Amino acid sequence: MKPSFRFAVVMSISALLTACANFSAGSLFSHYSAQNRALYTAVGTGDYQQAQSLLSESVAGDILDNMEKGRVEFLNEQYDQSLQALTLSNQAVREQQDQALVSVSETVTNIGSLAVNDNLTTYQPADYELSFLYLYSTLNYLQKNDLEGALVEIRRGNMAQERAKQAREAELQKAQNEAESNGISPSVGSIISRYPDAGKKLQAVQNGYLLFLSALLYETDGDLNAAYIDYKRALAVAPNNPEIIDRTMRLARYLGMNEDLALLSKKYSQPEPLKEGEGRVIVLDEQSVVQAMQGWRLDLPIYDSRGNGAIYSVALPYYPNTSVERMSPLTIDNKSSNGNELTNVNLMAQQHLSEEITAIVLRQAVRVWLKDRIRKEAARGDDVGNLVLNIWNTVTEQPDTRSWLTLPASIKSHSFVTNEGTHTISSNGKDYSFPVRSGQTTLVWLSRQGNNNVVWHKQLGSIL
Repeated sequence: MKPSFRFAVVMSISALLTACANFSAGSLFSHYSAQNRALYTAVGTGDYQQAQSLLSESVAGDILDNMEKGRVEFLNEQYDQSLQALTLSNQAVREQQDQALVSVSETVTNIGSLAVNDNLTTYQPADYELSFLYLYSTLNYLQKNDLEGALVEIRRGNMAQERAKQAREAELQKAQNEAESNGISPSVGSIISRYPDAGKKLQAVQNGYLLFLSALLYETDGDLNAAYIDYKRALAVAPNNPEIIDRTMRLARYLGMNEDLALLSKKYSQPEPLKEGEGRVIVLDEQSVVQAMQGWRLDLPIYDSRGNGAIYSVALPYYPNTSVERMSPLTIDNKSSNGNELTNVNLMAQQHLSEEITAIVLRQAVRVWLKDRIRKEAARGDDVGNLVLNIWNTVTEQPDTRSWLTLPASIKSHSFVTNEGTHTISSNGKDYSFPVRSGQTTLVWLSRQGNNNVVWHKQLGSIL
């Protein structure tokens, strides 16, 4: 065996072993969305039992694997298992965040990813995914009637949201400082217009679902000041949501926030108080399943000064421009309701990718250069070795499509005031009945995928 050919084989085996040893690595020859297509389809059609049977043990590492497990088991009403999986994911996130220094193994992994593909890197969850990690932990505790445990998780979620906001503010300031140090005077308006926390893009980085649920739970616990803060934060994300408007104005009046109330009253009408014998219902309505990233490939011929060359593949993740599944209106006591948007998860996922794509493209450029150098050094004058490396470089170039695939596509809220007694929500041909008590608020949680849904309710008591 010629030395160059031997080198190519050794390199290939070494990269393969590195991939297998790395807990966060996907397949060398397939990307995450492709590997989990059956799981994604099962959740999208509402076949939660089938989805649970398709969960993988070690595809993307402790963080993402357990996120998927926790979500699917929650949909399948396996609440103890769901909370256990989310707790494991949470522990793995904290361990990742606590690492002050890059470990030797991580350095080796990053070098391996440059020679193979980005799937060899340790998975770094997106900010929006972390918010949902804490949100579903909260819902698990709430489902078990453990308000104290739910509040612990919701506080962690709020801290994650705040860290994400601060990180973006720091990145903006860094960009401005670097521009000014290079003698460039950037237009602040131009930067702000593209900043995620500006205008309509706030909903792409802040989870209105988490903020609204947080405020409801704080109010249930009697912490009205904390509830009011989160209602206002939720209102900034979803300024046209009637449920958030109603709750914000009620607390502003009760807490004597006269300046806030005056501003709110200019834009919104005053909420009506409950009458004797009436109760309030708030529905949190998860719909469909978030879009999955797909792979986009571009084959590039690269030649040297002697005309010798090879074909290199650039593989990038992207979100296809496909229509979003429209869910039928909810029927509440024979009245139709389309609901009001709390969170657009597709928008959050797309925003995260748009923030990351520049770095992804830069790594691709470095990888193409590195693979070309390896090929030239290893296969100098050896046609067989050159062919092996060309094939290796092509088949192992896979886009990094790792993301939390089983999240809902969007979350809407519905609310109505009705007389005390038993009431019914209908969806996908299924009825769910629950009690409404005079002067109290009932929370109904609903998740709908395909022709199936899971639903339960909790009494929040006599909140304002």
